[in-house]
Amino acid sequence: MRTWIMKWNQISLVKRILVGIVVGIILALVFPGAKWIALLGTLFVGALKGVAPILVLFLVMAAISRHRQGQKTNMKSIIALYAIGTFLAGLTAVIVSFLFPVSLSLVTTSEELSPPQGIAEVLQTLLLKIVDNPVNALISANYIGILAWAVLLGIALRHAKEGVKEVIGGLSDALTLIVKWVINLAPFGVLGLVFDAITANGLESLIDYGKLLILLVGCMLFMAFVVNPLIVYFKIRSNPYPLVLTCLGESGITAFFTRSSAANIPVNMRLSEKLGLDKETYSVSIPIGATINMGGAAITISVLTLAAAHTLNIPVDFGTALLLSLLSTVAAAGASGVPGGSLLLIPLACSLFGIPNEIAIQVVAAGFIISVLQDSCETALNSSTDVLFTAAADRARKRKDGTAFLKKG
Repeated sequence: MRTWIMKWNQISLVKRILVGIVVGIILALVFPGAKWIALLGTLFVGALKGVAPILVLFLVMAAISRHRQGQKTNMKSIIALYAIGTFLAGLTAVIVSFLFPVSLSLVTTSEELSPPQGIAEVLQTLLLKIVDNPVNALISANYIGILAWAVLLGIALRHAKEGVKEVIGGLSDALTLIVKWVINLAPFGVLGLVFDAITANGLESLIDYGKLLILLVGCMLFMAFVVNPLIVYFKIRSNPYPLVLTCLGESGITAFFTRSSAANIPVNMRLSEKLGLDKETYSVSIPIGATINMGGAAITISVLTLAAAHTLNIPVDFGTALLLSLLSTVAAAGASGVPGGSLLLIPLACSLFGIPNEIAIQVVAAGFIISVLQDSCETALNSSTDVLFTAAADRARKRKDGTAFLKKG
């Protein structure tokens, strides 16, 4: 048995996940009543979500506490890439929506939802999350609050004794090891997630929304394979596609099935380590990216809002649509890194066109109907880009440092 486990672990994680996908599909078609199989997916996502908050706290805290004065990091560059990528995602969605307008089949009823009533409320919510009780932030997976406390504790611990810093670092390393154990079970978790998705939802609910789904996924694919590679090329000045495909393959696949940027943080941490990135940087940039780097969310907000406007025959000039790109960028940064987090911000964008909240909520309900694939693709784009931009900034810095060294020599 031990020999079989060792051979299994020697196979590429991506290949093992693909095996899990195929087996999950076959089991869903042959044994649709075996609901216990879906438990594998529930346990896997639960394990990732359980370890992610405390992992983020200790990784960020340890990284900042060990940071030495004058030590270079890429955070400014990475944050700029996050902002540029999210804005271009919203702008891409606006342009594509103008070229290929779609209408919605709005439902007659909607769930009781509590979307933000304005940009002020979004900012207020963000501020309240920042000052949240640290214990409550960990329990509720409030990553903005966790990041705030991790940064404050890390700065305060800079003046602590080296022994204290070693303990914090040791706990961080232990949590990272636990994450590796969990990720090694990803093929079985994905198997359960695929089984659950097929048996619970099927594809029938997507038929009436096929055009909208194609538009959304098309925008996300365009971002993933055209716009993001261009951003990375201008940063690293070399072929970006090996890095792009690696990030999509090893981060995007698991994010597609977990449908949670927060749950995919451990996966991105592991990939960043594999790529040889600076731990002082990625241990901070990856959790921050899971919170504010939401290009897929910007696409969802823009496309669904313009679809609602088109359905209601509301004229939209390009200037207003451009403003929507900016609004979707800010709103996307406030979207939670959990399944469906971007949909509740659609009423905020709809308010830009005077669309009543009652109609906007119906648009949200339509979004939930197609969320089986939409949210999966959105999360795959969001999460894989966290590593992509972090790696691009890291390689750009190394290239710059190498050039400066050669000139000096």
